[in-house]
Amino acid sequence: MSISRQDIKGNYSEALVTNICFMVAETGDFLGFIKEYMYDDDPIVVRNALSALSKATDTELSQLSPIKDELIDMAIRCHNSSIRRALFGIIQRLDMKEEDVRTDFLDHCLNQMADPDEVPSVQALCMKLAYKMCTFYPELMEELKRTLEGMEISYYTPAVKNVRSKILSNKYKGK
Repeated sequence: MSISRQDIKGNYSEALVTNICFMVAETGDFLGFIKEYMYDDDPIVVRNALSALSKATDTELSQLSPIKDELIDMAIRCHNSSIRRALFGIIQRLDMKEEDVRTDFLDHCLNQMADPDEVPSVQALCMKLAYKMCTFYPELMEELKRTLEGMEISYYTPAVKNVRSKILSNKYKGK
């Protein structure tokens, strides 16, 4: 089944993104799908395409590993909070190895997680991503924990506080 831009252009709903993911799964080409729609001129198309991938399995998402750096670059530059959240969610689910750690991305995540003006879902995802990258370097893990401890916690939502607490208490498992 071919997926058209019209299929993706609708108003966001769980049913829409689930249906898009189902159609992509039928083709088996998650990489081709996202390459086709991630730079569309219409932010609704981009958001819906990326959001559909949130419904994919980790195995299906692993097809995106070859463009992980491209996804990271896009997340760093993105000004649309819905698209940014979807990008961070995808990146967080991809495998990360020590050689994949980028200091520009780590710095970006550290800044966004502590930014009280950032949307809470992005703050939480940035904490998770920073943790994921810092696990390879004990000195960076200590820096992350100092940053988390220094956050003025009253500005954050319960979800962000929960991720922070789990990381600080060594109960966060990285997913």
